[in-house]
Amino acid sequence: MKTWITVIGSLSAIGTTAAWLPQVVRTWRTRAAEDFSWSYLALFSSGVAGWIVYGFLRKDFVVIAANVVTLLLVLTVLFVKIREETPGG
Repeated sequence: MKTWITVIGSLSAIGTTAAWLPQVVRTWRTRAAEDFSWSYLALFSSGVAGWIVYGFLRKDFVVIAANVVTLLLVLTVLFVKIREETPGG
């Protein structure tokens, strides 16, 4: 039974993490992230960071790995947003 729980969790983690890939690719190609609000990025990033902490506390590799990758993808969007709003960026 535990194997099925891990499979379901892993597939779900892959799906929600992969959902960010089109956003990151589009943001990187266009070099524009104006569609993302600062409050959304801050709230989402802090939620993902919370999931990472939760994963460590539960010793759950799937939760940790998926959220670390998701946070890296979101940080890519954040980097582009900072760059586009920096004078001369």
